[in-house]
This record gives sequence, structure tokens and C-alpha cells, in this order.
Amino acid sequence: MKKMLFLSMMLLTLMACKNENPLLVEQNTPFGVPAFDKVKIEHYLPAFEKAIAANQAEIDAIVNNPDAPTFANTIEALDRSGELLDRVVGVFFNVIEADGNDDMNAIAEQVSPMLSALSDGIILNDALFQRVKTVYEQRETLGLNDEQMRLLEETFKSFANNGANLPEDKKARLKEINQELGLLSLQFGNNVVAETNAYQLFITDETELKGLPESAKAAAKEEATAAGRPEAWLFTPKRTSFTPVLQYCENRELRKELLMAYTTRGNHDNEYDNKDVIVKTMQLRVEKAQLFGYDNPADYILADCMAKNAKTVDAFLESVWEPSLKAAKREAEELQKLMNKDLPGEKLQPWDWWYYAEKLRVEKYALNEEELKPYFELSNVRKGAFLLANKLFGLNFEPLEGMPIYNPEVEVFKVTYADGSLVGILYTDYFPRAGKRPGAWMNNICNQYVDANGVDHRPVIINVGNFNKPTQGNPSLLSMDDVSTLFHEFGHALHGLMSKATYKSLAGTNTPRDFVELPSQFMENYCYHPDIMKTYAFHYQTGEVMPDELIAKINNAGKFNQGFVQTELLSAAILDMDYHKLNTTDAFDVNAFEEASMKKMHMIPEIITRYRSTFYNHIFTTGYAAGYYSYTWAAVLDADAFAAFAETGDILNPEQAKKFARLLEQGGTRDAALLYQEFRGKDADPKHLLKRSGFID
Repeated sequence: MKKMLFLSMMLLTLMACKNENPLLVEQNTPFGVPAFDKVKIEHYLPAFEKAIAANQAEIDAIVNNPDAPTFANTIEALDRSGELLDRVVGVFFNVIEADGNDDMNAIAEQVSPMLSALSDGIILNDALFQRVKTVYEQRETLGLNDEQMRLLEETFKSFANNGANLPEDKKARLKEINQELGLLSLQFGNNVVAETNAYQLFITDETELKGLPESAKAAAKEEATAAGRPEAWLFTPKRTSFTPVLQYCENRELRKELLMAYTTRGNHDNEYDNKDVIVKTMQLRVEKAQLFGYDNPADYILADCMAKNAKTVDAFLESVWEPSLKAAKREAEELQKLMNKDLPGEKLQPWDWWYYAEKLRVEKYALNEEELKPYFELSNVRKGAFLLANKLFGLNFEPLEGMPIYNPEVEVFKVTYADGSLVGILYTDYFPRAGKRPGAWMNNICNQYVDANGVDHRPVIINVGNFNKPTQGNPSLLSMDDVSTLFHEFGHALHGLMSKATYKSLAGTNTPRDFVELPSQFMENYCYHPDIMKTYAFHYQTGEVMPDELIAKINNAGKFNQGFVQTELLSAAILDMDYHKLNTTDAFDVNAFEEASMKKMHMIPEIITRYRSTFYNHIFTTGYAAGYYSYTWAAVLDADAFAAFAETGDILNPEQAKKFARLLEQGGTRDAALLYQEFRGKDADPKHLLKRSGFID
């Protein structure tokens, strides 16, 4: 098999040589976006090879410069290197995440060690580090502005924290570790996608779907028809498929079956099992941390975050865990009482929680989410997010037709300021497909930066989701959670789009991980505010704005089920920290480790942690290792930031909006804590989060 893949890669390389590679030439496209429509599978590998070689040549030129090291010829030159590679990476890794296939996965496996070797070759190049160090030691005499000083300090730290000061034998071992970790990350993510795609549950008896909304049944029917089973209804471990079942379906066994299919992905002792991948990953992460003199990976990783160390994170999580768990226990008691009416003597289980929570929400607040969905048509919700950005920051969004795209479902928007000047280009890709990884995210396709000639290169940003596809006769209708997700990822997009940095490594979302979620979660505060809802919540059939009584129901129920929400999230954050506080390279049983973690935190059995180990992409593939706490850490910031607006009596207060825009524009050019203090005038107060969650008055 490996020989066949090698021959296939060689053939692709030869084919690409015969034609101009669209990844390697100047992008003759509107706004310089990548020529997605011209890129073929055979272009990727040759493009990576040439781009890596070009980047290495740039590094060699810096190292071999006979002139004494300066900020310009060393630090700036480093930041400005790799433009061609950035383009190739920006296309390939965005496409493989959103529209990947086996051929791309094979290329990724080949390319990952190449990229790791390049990165290590830069960071561990002693001659290069000595030039960086020379400039760093002269920093107080160079007359640098704040951003230049920040770039210098972050560049030096990047080298020092990634092995530049290690002895040669440890550098060699670090290179091996990094290559292995890169491949393990790919393997983990591919296994999750494969497991998700492999599971299909066909239901042929409609009576088994009693209680399930017609919209969900219609979607399941279309999925089954597409799979060649028009007589059936198809359900999968994708959230858009199984969530309605958990919420509404009376069939308890079906709820259990689908929840277990979702929560056991990567844990079936088959070719897609992730337990060994996790063990090997953690062994290598422990070894890597200890190469740098840290006891565990958490302390090593957190040194560059706002939290600084595991002890601080543990204390923070404990402070919010106790009130969350207490609230969840109260909610479980309420749900058990409700369940007793249907099933006397039966114990509430995780597959019952969503079902009875939905019943309780209807009972308490007369709020039925299916009643809301007709008002949450995808394009209208997106327009609402766009209008909010206009009111807060003066941004305008214009749809662009005929743009190069990698899939017909992708849409493209030009983003401008009121004076017509370009902010950036936004791609949106919202529907699930076989090659798309689960979840929702924002990425840079092209970075924002100012080049040596003073030209400001505006960013190209993408928002990706897995929302319900339109069904025959109906548009894509979102759940309340989907609406929050869209606003969340749009907040990340704004952070990237509004960047006004000089240097690409400090631009946009290049901030500490426990700060980067602030802009995204801040935007969530707006999505269900009555004033904002009236700008997007229109019935897809009648055009009627959502009635005031429905909006009131949503806001009255705003604190409902928050014990569950926070406990589910925080348990995943604590599990993440438990993994990354490991200080031994001994093998361990993944399931037993997870069980011990849940037992230690006194997790109630009625709730399953948001991400079980074997499909926990955040910490094993997407860079949130020892970082999942950052969602709650940033929640303290976002609740406090929104309070800054609310305290003025105007959630769109222009003065506060200007200050928050300035925070977004600066990206990582300044210390995150100072940026927030400059916006708010003080540190964030956790009381606003606890109040928003209903844990305190």
C-alpha cells in the first residue's frame, strides 16, 4: 500500500510539472484570493516542495547575510519570509479540513514531516538564533516602536521556547518528537472523520421516529435517499443529524444508540481507534516538555498564555466548576421528576437529558425550539451578524459572484469600511459533507500584513460550519445553538478581518489562546438580544419578524439548563488539564484515565463530558492542548466586555464600540492583559459570567 501511495505521489508530481501550477504563480484573481478553481490534486505536492525550498532559501539568506544583525535584516526578514509557503498552506489545509478526501490525506501525511522539518530547521538553527539573540540583547538601544518591540520579544521567545537553547542531542530528539507528533495529529483527526462517516443508522419504521419534527425527518429522508435507501431515514453521528433525535424523539433506545455512536467514536478497537494515538501523543508531549525543563506539558504550553501555568488554570476551573456542578445537580433532580411521570423507577441517563430538558423548557417557558427554527433561516441570521458588525464597527458586506471557490456551497463577501476602503474578503462554508471535519471554525486563508513597500495586504478569512442543509422546499433552518455558533465564528472572522498590524505573526487572531476566544464569545452576547433579533429573525415563509412574545420567551429561558452547559464544557477542560499535567511517559489505559478524571471532579453520571478523549479534536489536532479552559477564561472577559456596553444603557454604544474595535485591530501586537485593561479600564470581573449563567443574582 505504501509503495502504491509513493508511486501515486511521483505520478502526481510529474503531471504537475507539465502545466503551470496555480499555487506557485501570482494570483491573477479578484483581490488576490487563491485560485481555488484552478488548483488540482496534482498541484499540491510540487507546490509544497517548491514553497518549502523557497522559504529555506530565504532563511539561508538571513543566516548568511554578511552585515551585522539588525531588526530589519533579521527580525523583520524572518516575519516577511515564507509568503509563498503561506499561500500553499492557506489553500491546502483549509480545503482538506472543509472538503478533504483520501488523496489529500495521503499528501498531508507526506507533507507533515516536511513542514515539521522546515520549522525545526529554522527554530533550531543556531546561527540564526545567534542573530536573533544579538538583536534582542540590543533591544533597548534600537529605538523600536511598541509593535516592533513586541515582534522582537515574541520572536526571541519563539526560538527559546522551541528548542534554540537546547544542546545538540536534545535538538535532534526534539526534531524527531515534532515529526512524530505531526503525524499522530493527522492520524487522530482522520480517524475521527472516518469513524463519523462509517456509522450509518437506517430506520425503516416511521413509528420509531415518533416526536421527531418533520424538518428533521425530511433531512433524514434526503440523507437516506442520497445513500441509495429512499425507503428509509438515515441518521449519523453528525450533530445536525442526531441532536434533533436527542431533543424530541420518544424512542429512548434510538436516543441511546445515536448518543453512544457519537461519544464512542475512535474507541472501538478497530483501524480507526484513537486510544494508542492518545497514549503515544501524551508520551511525546511529556518528553518534549521535560526536554525544556518543565515537569509537564501544561506548564510548558501555558507559559506563553495569560494564565501562565497549570496551577492558575486549576484554581480558575475549580472556582467555576463548583457552582456549575451544583446547578447541574439541581437540574438533574428536576429532569428526574419529569421523567418519573413517563418511566417510573427509571434513572435519568445522558441520552434522556436533552429530551427531558426540552420538555421542561416547554413546560416552564412555553418555549419549543421547533417553533423558533422557521425564524432562523441561515442567510437571514448571517445578514443579522453582518448588520451588527455594521452598527458596531461600520463594516459593509457585499456578496461577490464568480469568485474562485473550492466547493459550490461556498459563498464569498467583500468587506469594506464606510469610505469604501477594503477590510478583507470573507468566505463562508456552512454545510456538512463527507470530507469535512465536524464542528465549526474560522481560519485565515491569507494573512493581513504590511509589506516592505508599505502596502497593506488585506486578509482573506473563512468561516466554516456544519449546519442543516436545505431540504426540498425548505431553506437551511438553524437551531438556537447554531445561531450562537454562527455569531461565535463570525466574531473570530472580525478579529481576523479588522486586523491593522504591520507584521503577519502578530496580526488578527495571533494572540494567546486564552484571549483569542474573547471576540468570538463577545459576539454571542448579541445574537438573542431583542434589538438584534429583530434585524434577522424573520419567518422564512411569511417574512414576519419574530413576535415579541417569542423573543421574550427566549430571553426568559436564557439561564435555563446552564448547569448542564457549563458542566459539560468545564469537564472537558478539566480532562484536558489532567492529560497535560501528566509527568510520566509510562503507558496508560485511556478509558480508565478518563473515568478517573470524571470521578475526581465528581462528575454526575447523567452528563457526558462535551468531548470524550477519543474524538477530542481540540486537544489532539487543532492546537488547544492544555487550552480548552480558554473558552471559559474568555467567557469571563466577554461577559465583562458586554457589561461595559450594557452599563451605558446602549448595547451598541459608539464610544465602547470604538474602543473594542481598537482591541480587535491590534491583534497580538500588545500584551493581551494590557489590551483588555485599556478597553475596560480595569481587569475583568468574574461576577458578570456567574450572573449571566444564573449562578448568582
